[in-house]
Amino acid sequence: MMSADEIRELLKQVKYPGFSRDIVSFGLVKAVEVNGGDVTVRVEVATKDAQVPQTIFKDVHAVLERVEGIGHAKVDIEVKDAPEAAGGAVGKSSIPGVKRIIAVASGKGGVGKSTVAANLAVALSARGLKVGLCDCDLYGPSVAQMFGTTERPDANEHDEIIPIEAHGLKLMSMGFLLEDKSPVIVRGPMATRYTQQFLRQVAWGELDVLVLDLPPGTGDIQLTIVQTVAVDGVVIVTTPQEVALIDARKAVAMFAKVNVPILGLIENMAWFEGDDGKKYYIFGEGGGVREAEDMNVPLLARIPIDLPTGRGGDEGRPVALLPASENKVSAAFHAMVAGLNV
Repeated sequence: MMSADEIRELLKQVKYPGFSRDIVSFGLVKAVEVNGGDVTVRVEVATKDAQVPQTIFKDVHAVLERVEGIGHAKVDIEVKDAPEAAGGAVGKSSIPGVKRIIAVASGKGGVGKSTVAANLAVALSARGLKVGLCDCDLYGPSVAQMFGTTERPDANEHDEIIPIEAHGLKLMSMGFLLEDKSPVIVRGPMATRYTQQFLRQVAWGELDVLVLDLPPGTGDIQLTIVQTVAVDGVVIVTTPQEVALIDARKAVAMFAKVNVPILGLIENMAWFEGDDGKKYYIFGEGGGVREAEDMNVPLLARIPIDLPTGRGGDEGRPVALLPASENKVSAAFHAMVAGLNV
């Protein structure tokens, strides 16, 4: 006869639908009861997608039915409502003092997601809002470099991390905790713990908006974030070529599955404008425009390749700090923020 712990090990084969992480490590398995040859598994999931509990139910049964010695397998799934966050209604944040949480995501790396997140945060701040930026990309943190600070954060009397302040924003990143050349070597569960600490154990104070710069992809950290805090919406960043658009579709599908509203799509590196004034579509023309139409999501902005943008990121001065009249990319970010109606 198998023990409850052995059953739990077996259930690690069951992935949360659409993600690489299993239902046990996500804490969805609340109880396992073994009575002779009969097994009862109790699962609790927060979602508005009816397919999620149905898929988990089917997959748990499939795992248990393959095991000799298990007679009757019963799977009880309790479905709780996911946090409301849609349209004009603001989902209540589980971070005290933070009014809205906006995530910036991409299906793949190398599309300029962190540049977008940094400049989005700066443009929001320029509208008179109190803004924080949390770099959730533990393995490739870039916020410290992009904001030109090497400070180390302190802790307050409540053992909360005090965020670094630069250019009028409150910032948190793994880059503030490491030396320049130190790699981040942590396994999945520890990465999840760090992510939760960045969200829950940072003294963000009163913020109108907290921008989350998510790691690329559709993995464990993304699901941890949407289960830890009520995200009000997500901005998807892509470049125009099909190899990036394929992954952008996956990101849109993932956030739709966990009931996070898609605020829109940003086509980054849309073109390069030469000295002759001609636009050169290095990664193809209009891929993001067509994709936004196909996915029925707003196209928030088309951001060209721009030398001052690259230099600004390297030198710690995001391009959105420039007046919109002086730089087309800065103008695009400020126009996009005005359209978000945050």
